[in-house]
Amino acid sequence: MGAAPGLAAWGLMTGVAMMNSGMSTFEALLMGVIVFAGSSQLAAIPLIASGTPMWVVLATGFCVNLRFVVFSAHMRPYMMHLPLWQRLVTGYLTTDLSYVLFTRRYPEHGGTPEQLVAQQAYLAGNCGVNWVSWVGCSVLGIVLSSLIPAHWGLGFAGILALLGVMFSLASSPLRWVSAGVAGAAAVAAFALPFKLNILLAIAAAVAMSLLLEAARQADARPDASP
Repeated sequence: MGAAPGLAAWGLMTGVAMMNSGMSTFEALLMGVIVFAGSSQLAAIPLIASGTPMWVVLATGFCVNLRFVVFSAHMRPYMMHLPLWQRLVTGYLTTDLSYVLFTRRYPEHGGTPEQLVAQQAYLAGNCGVNWVSWVGCSVLGIVLSSLIPAHWGLGFAGILALLGVMFSLASSPLRWVSAGVAGAAAVAAFALPFKLNILLAIAAAVAMSLLLEAARQADARPDASP
């Protein structure tokens, strides 16, 4: 529930951005209802508007959403007792903030049927509220895009929503370092065409995280030099 207002503001801004990018009302509505991935939408919309090759758009969306591979691997013990269709629906509806809130409330997966049902009910309720907030305000932004003045600062609302996601996920020094590396790389490579600085920033952050993690594991070995 606490994440719903931020997602609503983000969804409203995304709906306006889709219409301002030159998409038709039908295309914007279809994307707003089907694609439940705000960061990928924000990354893909300017690429689509500029006529970027489809492989670049798909590669950008894929890289932006790579974090959900980690999320799904972590949530696997919570979900494997469910049928495949329920796991797929849960994966579609789970967002960054839903994942953060769920794992904070349930750091360990339940061992009894009652605990499993309670965990699934909490996640379903959280995801459902967030989906309604996102889709409802995204559609509202599409419908009202011609009536909303640009000086309202909806783009800034989207930035605030993204910062909220970042601060929720940056819970360790390693994550702060990776965020800093990604930001620095994105700014340094800003002149690249087709927004390829985003892909470069992701690659730099992943490479730095892997190097730091490997160094930390090496230091933690019993035979490591003092």
